[in-house]
Amino acid sequence: MSATAKKRAPMPEDIRTRKGGAPLVSLTAYTTPMAQMMDPHCDFVLVGDSVGMVLHGLPSTLGVTMEMMIMHGQAVARGLNSAMMVIDMPFGSYEESREQAFRNAARLMSETGAGAVKLEGGVEMAETIRFLVARGIPVMAHVGLTPQSINTLGGYKVQGRGDAGEALMNDAQAVAQAGAFAVVLEKVPATLADRVTAEVPIPTIGIGASAGCDGQILVLDDMLGLFTAFKAKFVKRFANLGEQAEVAIADYAREVTERSFPASEHVFGDETPGASS
Repeated sequence: MSATAKKRAPMPEDIRTRKGGAPLVSLTAYTTPMAQMMDPHCDFVLVGDSVGMVLHGLPSTLGVTMEMMIMHGQAVARGLNSAMMVIDMPFGSYEESREQAFRNAARLMSETGAGAVKLEGGVEMAETIRFLVARGIPVMAHVGLTPQSINTLGGYKVQGRGDAGEALMNDAQAVAQAGAFAVVLEKVPATLADRVTAEVPIPTIGIGASAGCDGQILVLDDMLGLFTAFKAKFVKRFANLGEQAEVAIADYAREVTERSFPASEHVFGDETPGASS
């Protein structure tokens, strides 16, 4: 294979067959440059509806629209070569009916080139997942803390503690039986996440779950320290780029005020290149 040949991105079935194998690596992306950086390292990249909070300043994911998801999905697609792209279905785009879910999922995939969609919900969304999969829409499920349901969950609380663990297990089993190729487990106790991983036949993708999951995902801006409004317990900051950016912006403002920037090496002279003296 030539050095310039494009590596085939994984497909949903490739992700499914990684169950119990080498851990799956994933991050969220919203822009082309970030997608390009993570492409060599990720098995799949999620265009998350977290974009509403991270880049648009919304208080939750509930205000994210189809148009926003499509715009960011198109941007991310331009930066990917070897990772599969999964895109979130925004709140209100799939809950009403199976038919509504199909129309919007088909639109997301056709207009962005995504390899799959992700939607939130367990038992109550199983029939919708089955309907989509039967019509050619690969689905990644999402159970546990489902951010689109914060108003009914009472906030961003850990899910599945105590007796609620059986309900969460039922959710994971239901989406697997409906045909989801993987399931995100968000903010659930580690012991429960390990049990789900052991008993459910599709890969589990942890975010605030367990190192024993079949893969992990984090919001890119969280792990880079760019999003600093709050920091969830499950987030590890692998860098503190937000602090570095604040220092750089302050330095820039100071140099502009002092008229030390731009310096001579940053401006252009009157000479025409190549002109004789």
